[in-house]
Amino acid sequence: MIDLYVYYKVRAENAARLEPVVRAMQARVEANLGVAGRLQRRPAECNGVQTWMEVYSSVTDEFAKSLEQAARDAGVHHLVEGGARHGEVFTDFTACA
Repeated sequence: MIDLYVYYKVRAENAARLEPVVRAMQARVEANLGVAGRLQRRPAECNGVQTWMEVYSSVTDEFAKSLEQAARDAGVHHLVEGGARHGEVFTDFTACA
């Protein structure tokens, strides 16, 4: 299992329109795939741009593909700066023996 972090930039003027779109997408993902996501953002803006982060814990490697399809279906990319969402994968730390 992995933890998936998806981050992207959002213009401040698009934030109020994008938030309900992302939350609705996350609700559909939870209903269809059984994975609850969290939505976070950095507290400060830079030049009118916010950084947002979706967090999905303990998911399979295949989940990322399903999530990106859900984001496309929801139209998330249309309100993301440059249309780009970036995923990062982390696993629990285990010490080498």
